Amino acid sequence: MTAPNFGSIILGGNVFGWTVSRDDAFTLLDAYLDRGGRAIDTADSYSAWAPGNRGGESEEILGAWLAARKQRDRVILATKVAKWPAQRGLSAKNIAAAIDGSLQRLQTDYVDVYFAHEDDPDVEQAEYLGAFDALVKAGKVRTLGASNFTPARLASALELSRARGLAAFEVSQDHWNLVERGIERELVPLLERERIVETPFWSLASGFLTGKYRPGADVRSARSRSASKYLADPANVQLLADLDAIAHGHGASVTAVSLAWLRAQRCIAAPIASARTVEQLREMLPAATLELSEQEMDRLSATTR
Repeated sequence: MTAPNFGSIILGGNVFGWTVSRDDAFTLLDAYLDRGGRAIDTADSYSAWAPGNRGGESEEILGAWLAARKQRDRVILATKVAKWPAQRGLSAKNIAAAIDGSLQRLQTDYVDVYFAHEDDPDVEQAEYLGAFDALVKAGKVRTLGASNFTPARLASALELSRARGLAAFEVSQDHWNLVERGIERELVPLLERERIVETPFWSLASGFLTGKYRPGADVRSARSRSASKYLADPANVQLLADLDAIAHGHGASVTAVSLAWLRAQRCIAAPIASARTVEQLREMLPAATLELSEQEMDRLSATTR
């Protein structure tokens, strides 16, 4: 196996069926593909947290769009198992049932990347690694990924896969952005040693790194509480000023500069970013070609180091 080419920005599907309706999702997906996007990230649990939802809504919307547009061969599709309350965990039985449910909702016979959405300490690693290997051999999954694993558990999973000749994790997906940099200490060095690529989520810090959440601003959004918490740290307020200056110099959005910084980090394949509107999509996609200078990278990194 080899990790697929995700392109420069992966479109996050967590908003589909939550803050983005089916019709608006179709519009966003069309615009993303028309502008050169190629990879879409979802999970079976999206978006069980929204009032009235049960989970699986994002996959269902994506499946309906894929069926309507007949563009499956142009899309790198990633989904996940383990965190949906209706199908929680990584037992072999659950993995086998979960992939079939996801494939049905997505209206496809394979996914390009299948992630363990989180580790499961109640299941032997040999059991779930064997179950994932079986999906690869069956052609239902092309590449395996691990999300939210500790460095120690990811390392042990990789060692066990090698020892038993099983398909191994080749992609990692973790919380990483300009204001959340914890994985740089231990996980990123492990990914580099093991030649695993990273596709970080919450790459815009729940919207904080778009620049719309500022001291005194009243932003009405489903993520306003999560985003506004970053304003409590003076370093993050200074970061907004630095982002403004760099964005102005490039004639780009703060969103694009934030994503460009992340794209330039070690082992990044592509960051995941969600959009609710085509306008938000227009702000983030220029990050695909925006190259920050070494001085600009250092300026941003130093602010939140």
